[in-house]
Amino acid sequence: IVAPGESSVISLPPAFITPQDGHEKQDCEQTAAKRWLSAHVSLFQGQSITLLGDDLYSRQPMCTDCITQGFNFIFVCLPDSHKALYDWARFNQSHGNLKRTQQRRWTGKTHHIWHYRYLNDVPLREADPLSVNWCEVTVTRESDGQQLYRNSWVTNHRLDDQRVVEVADAGRCRWKTENENHNVLKTKGYHLTHNFGHGKAHIASVLLTLNLLAFLFHTVLGLVDGDYQRIRAQRRTRKGFFQDILALTKYLWFDSWQALLAFMLKGSNQKNKKLNTS
Repeated sequence: IVAPGESSVISLPPAFITPQDGHEKQDCEQTAAKRWLSAHVSLFQGQSITLLGDDLYSRQPMCTDCITQGFNFIFVCLPDSHKALYDWARFNQSHGNLKRTQQRRWTGKTHHIWHYRYLNDVPLREADPLSVNWCEVTVTRESDGQQLYRNSWVTNHRLDDQRVVEVADAGRCRWKTENENHNVLKTKGYHLTHNFGHGKAHIASVLLTLNLLAFLFHTVLGLVDGDYQRIRAQRRTRKGFFQDILALTKYLWFDSWQALLAFMLKGSNQKNKKLNTS
């Protein structure tokens, strides 16, 4: 779960891309995604949920399945894989029907210009098409006009000058799953790049799931637990925090997680007092 303006990423139960019972061929990402939606749709009953995905998911069967299950979607849509859609967009552009708007944003160092183009009621494919809404954003640096970013999406959200900005921001924040999730799991002490071994049953899937579960708990603690927030602020890096836990639990017994955090905070406070008085 990601959102514009929020750095935290909430991990959900994974769907593994493996051959399913009764099938000889390898599974694929789209099939695994559809299987995940069917299995977990009850988690989001009565809520307005928008699914994000790359160009692989912006195919009509996947989009139709999302709508059937009660989900909204914002999926990357590239020209090479959606020729009929972009032919339609170019036709409307030539007739002056393509909508445009732009924003000027300050990055803290310079101004960027965000150019938006969008069109509602676009055919997703040539034969028996699903009607979707399409948008594109191009980001340039105001000082020299250099293009910094460009991408486009299809969505079932109806677009106007305000909504297209919200949809593009939401579509872009899909990368938080890479930056604040995958990269953290690979480089910040979770060792997800290590090969746990497949085993004869499901050992690799089990160990991966436990790793994601640990990351989920750490994310939730970082949002709601004051002691965890304070000790993480003092220790700064995840790797350092994990090393401290490993060293302490190797030689000491703690009755609970809160007892461990209290011990760490007490030690940190005593250390800080010594530094302040020396």
